[in-house]
Amino acid sequence: MSASVFARLEPRLPSVSKPIQYVGGELNSTVKDWESVEVRWALMYPDAYEVGLPNQGVQILYEVLNERDWILAERSYAVWPDMERVMREDAIPQFTVDAHRPVRDFDLFGISFATELGYTNLLNALDLAGIPLHAADRTDDDPVVIAGGHAAFNPEPIADFLDAAVLGDGEQVVLAISEVVREWKREKDGPGGSAMTRDELLRRLAVSENVYVPKFYDVAYAVDGTIEAVVPNRPGIPFRVRKHTLMDLDRWPYPAKPLVPLAETVHERFSVEIFRGCTRGCRFCQAGMITRPVRERSIQTIGEMVENGIRRSGFEEVGLLSLSSADHSEIAEVAHGLADRYDGSNVSLSLPSTRVDAFNITLANEFSRNGRRSGLTFAPEGGSERMRKVINKAVDEEDLIRTVATAYAQGWRQVKLYFMCGLPTETDEDVLGIADLATKVIAKGREVTGRNDIRCTVSIGGFVPKAHTPFQWAAQLDHETTDERLQKLRDVVRADKRYGRAIGFRYHDGKPGIIEGLLSRGDRRVGRIIEEVWRDGGRFDGWSEYFSFDRWVDASVRALAGTGVDLDWYTVRQREYDEVLPWDHLDSGLDKDWLWSDWEDALAVAEDPDAVPDVEDCRWTPCYDCGVCPELETEIQIGPTGRELLPLSVV
Repeated sequence: MSASVFARLEPRLPSVSKPIQYVGGELNSTVKDWESVEVRWALMYPDAYEVGLPNQGVQILYEVLNERDWILAERSYAVWPDMERVMREDAIPQFTVDAHRPVRDFDLFGISFATELGYTNLLNALDLAGIPLHAADRTDDDPVVIAGGHAAFNPEPIADFLDAAVLGDGEQVVLAISEVVREWKREKDGPGGSAMTRDELLRRLAVSENVYVPKFYDVAYAVDGTIEAVVPNRPGIPFRVRKHTLMDLDRWPYPAKPLVPLAETVHERFSVEIFRGCTRGCRFCQAGMITRPVRERSIQTIGEMVENGIRRSGFEEVGLLSLSSADHSEIAEVAHGLADRYDGSNVSLSLPSTRVDAFNITLANEFSRNGRRSGLTFAPEGGSERMRKVINKAVDEEDLIRTVATAYAQGWRQVKLYFMCGLPTETDEDVLGIADLATKVIAKGREVTGRNDIRCTVSIGGFVPKAHTPFQWAAQLDHETTDERLQKLRDVVRADKRYGRAIGFRYHDGKPGIIEGLLSRGDRRVGRIIEEVWRDGGRFDGWSEYFSFDRWVDASVRALAGTGVDLDWYTVRQREYDEVLPWDHLDSGLDKDWLWSDWEDALAVAEDPDAVPDVEDCRWTPCYDCGVCPELETEIQIGPTGRELLPLSVV
């Protein structure tokens, strides 16, 4: 039996900020009887409640697991420093918000990483829970610590702290893992149960090929610091671990019971994932590469999910999510059908992710039919045509200006443009092209409207090379040059007397990106840095007010002493084809030769923009042989279905 810690927690809540985030009891949350189930999961998003609660991945797994009467799943989030002090003073362990049970009492502790900057929060949660930081030190009394999410496609930097990791979609694999754990526990409690050790459980998970267990793989390093080989260290362990791909999304319409937060969160809406995967081929985009192939939900399922979600949650905004939502083969029918269904109601619709070449004003008007017009957001990513060819982001400047002109003429007044700085082969001129593009947008807006209240916000993020992309071999731009280029751009914008005041300018300095780059392409030696940073007080590294670049630099020097490698070696160094990458034994389905060829194409286009044609979307073209469909025995699942979303009467 696991006892609640709430009796100890409650008296201290008035002493911390936003105590409501630790209380639980949200609409649609689930609390089960501990003794009535066989397998127990604690699911964590390693960030604050306000960021973690809306996370769809955790919500979906929470619901999928709790639908089974023999499984229990509860949620935990990272605690703010003031709550951490309280917990350490009063010996209150890391707890779940559902029933306030200690995380260490569960069979499995699942952590979903959207970004690598949450790694120090993982270590803090383990320590607060009383779970040994290093997997090698854990006993049968500790839960199996298992990571998922996009960052799990290279879990090597946190391999020492994990028992296991899962690549890809989690809906089916968490149930498969639960089955293995249930069988292991039953045998452990039966005759000959002494043989059912923690190692035996991990072995069973590993040989199922569902799960990557780092301890069953040895890493050998060459004298130059590169990896010589990653090989299994016992019989039966697969040489490569494959990602999971969920097919037929209509059979998995989650979340069906969305959690309604008690405290303010970053997204106050009900989100429906209208399709999963992307085959646009943007060379920088890890999400697009690792989630292939494209799998669409049907128009009927989307309509049912929206209707059900609104009814069960009371949310008044519905976001239709995917990596590029306007690419759904029936997006026009979806938009028109939902706009008809909720016309005159208080329900608003949004399409947060839109490409210029998939956008049209009719679509925008459908989504703003109830009179709620937020700004339009587009992501050219590169400031020049050359740069956009390099990254395979086929956004033509004329198309962008034409689209924006139409939007302004239809009553929109604000446009947001998203770019990246530090892309491979980038020059100062490419970045300064951002200012030129923004001024053209404003000039066109003034021309078509005859008004001067036109605004354009430019938002710039630093490029970070990611595993399983064509840019996984690229050198990352150093933070000094990144900051210099952004300063030049800001100076150009401010000096423009005619348009400068109409351009909003948002960017982050280059330092956090360098650390994200260290963590995204690091190997197991990077785990020492993470631990050093955590022991030195590192928490919430994704938050600017808590992030300390100097702390990471100092920890890197200490942790990597004597290894022959350093922070720059992991970040600003270009890799070659024959180098063994830390994630090469983890199979996303993408053929490494195809990725390398695409990287070479990017370099060729940098020299001559007409040297190589754009890689087009394989939904509509012949196959480009990326490897995913034949390797993983999957296929693209798209419409159109030709069916309609019938309106429902609004009550």
